Parts: sequence; C-alpha cells; structure tokens
Amino acid sequence: VVSTQSTWGPFNRIIESRANMGFTKNIIRPGTGPKPTPGRSVTVHCTGFGKNRNLSQKFWSTKDPGQEPFTFTIGRGQVIKGWDEGVLSMNQGEVAQITCTPDYAYGAGGFPAWGIMPDSVLMFEIEVLSV
Repeated sequence: VVSTQSTWGPFNRIIESRANMGFTKNIIRPGTGPKPTPGRSVTVHCTGFGKNRNLSQKFWSTKDPGQEPFTFTIGRGQVIKGWDEGVLSMNQGEVAQITCTPDYAYGAGGFPAWGIMPDSVLMFEIEVLSV
C-alpha cells in the first residue's frame, strides 16, 4: 500500500513523498477459481498504462492485434515485483487493477522501448486466465 505525505515546495507546488512502496490492488471482477502459488505457471491478459508517466496512456496489451495472453512462472522474478506479488493475491477469473510504485515496476532504469520513463508509477489491468 502506498501512502503519501504532501508538503509545499518551491513555487507553491505540492511535493509528495512516498512513505511505503509497493502496489495497490482494486478488484474489478472477483474470480472464483484457485489462487496461484509460487512456482506455478500463470496465464494472464494484461494492459499496462503509464507511458511517458501518463497513467491514461497505454504502453502494451495482450489484447492488441497480434498479441496473445502472457504466461509466466509466478514468484520466480520472471516479471516485475508488482506482478509477482499482485497476481499471487488473485483468483483465477479475477480482473484487477494493480498500481505499482517504481520499485515494484521498472525502477530507476525504466523500460525505454515501451516509453516507460525511469522511476515511473505504472498501472495494469490484469485478468488471471489460468493457473
């Protein structure tokens, strides 16, 4: 869970400092199937937002033409930490919005090929298709 503390900075702008890093999850549609466990293969549909630090701008989706659902082994570091931990909390069939702080996303390096700037907050809509 992310909490912020606001203070006034130069030029009367509010500066936010993040106290806790990680991810937040909002369930869009509950799932009824099993939860994944570390080491299991998980297949998801996913749409990622946060291109150029704009959380309304998509940078990638498995639902785009020519794309397919994404399969990975959960809990093994094959994906960003926000996915590993966030998807572990989901049931098969669940659709959730997961918002990741930079340390749970691509961190200081970003992912320039997809327009993800360094230290960007990212948001994903993830649907667990199979566990």
